[in-house]
Amino acid sequence: MTDFKRRLLWHGMFLFLLGLLIGFAEQSFKNPRMGLAAHLEGVMNGTFLVALGAVWTEVRLPPGLKVAAYWGALYGTYANWEVTTLAAIFGTAAMSPITAAGRSGQPWQEVLVTLGFVSVGILIVASSIVILWGLRRSASS
Repeated sequence: MTDFKRRLLWHGMFLFLLGLLIGFAEQSFKNPRMGLAAHLEGVMNGTFLVALGAVWTEVRLPPGLKVAAYWGALYGTYANWEVTTLAAIFGTAAMSPITAAGRSGQPWQEVLVTLGFVSVGILIVASSIVILWGLRRSASS
């Protein structure tokens, strides 16, 4: 499981870097406000993965569940950044009418972004609950 810890740290720093880099392109997106959101998602989700990597050895779960939580966290963080970036590129209003500021994308773009945000929301919440459960005090403490 130490390898998982190191990979979480690597992915966290990589996603953090992607968030920083997307910040340089914010103003070139169809929706610059969503570009700012993509920048922040990359930075925050990267930071989350680094924090998760730092405590990974403390997460006490059955091996299969721990692997599922690992992949769920990776999917949730990367997909969150990617879907937010797509929303900035497309200028969609799906799931983010405030940052859309009256913009909207093609119907297929709106559906794609909506499905992306829904899948991210479900998976990252589920992974967070499982990880939190794995960080609970053991029965012997």
